[in-house]
Amino acid sequence: MLRVHTSPGIHFNELVRVLDLAPGQVQYHLKRLCSSGAVADEQRYGRTHYYPPECNAWRRGALSLLRRETAGDIVAHLCDRGPTRPQAIADDLDIARSTLEWHADHLIEQDIVVKERDERNHIALTLVRPTETVRLLREVSPSSPALMVDRFTRLTDRLLEDATDE
Repeated sequence: MLRVHTSPGIHFNELVRVLDLAPGQVQYHLKRLCSSGAVADEQRYGRTHYYPPECNAWRRGALSLLRRETAGDIVAHLCDRGPTRPQAIADDLDIARSTLEWHADHLIEQDIVVKERDERNHIALTLVRPTETVRLLREVSPSSPALMVDRFTRLTDRLLEDATDE
């Protein structure tokens, strides 16, 4: 339970890695903690995340995404540069535009980012709650295994994009 309180939004596989326990043991303890109300769980984007029960809905959604390297990089880019056009973000982060759109759609869904049109009718991504988002981004630091999974996904996306371009 302490790990969930110190790392809100942590997902099951990460808990198994950091606790160095068998998945069945972690599952058993999480089931008991969730049924007692000591821990809350939510399924988001293919992962089950765990939170302290007092964690509000916006924070849960934000943490579940910011724990992913690519989404965190997109948000960090917006924190540094302010409203930015999607293609510029994809180019700066060296990710496929489809990858950016997948993450951006989820960031929009969780009310972290919004698409706005400028005076020339170009779309830019903008943070909805910049101060709170920066605070959460500082809390979240992905583990080495999580970074490796996200980087592998990026590499695969790039290879598939290159294959379709030919």
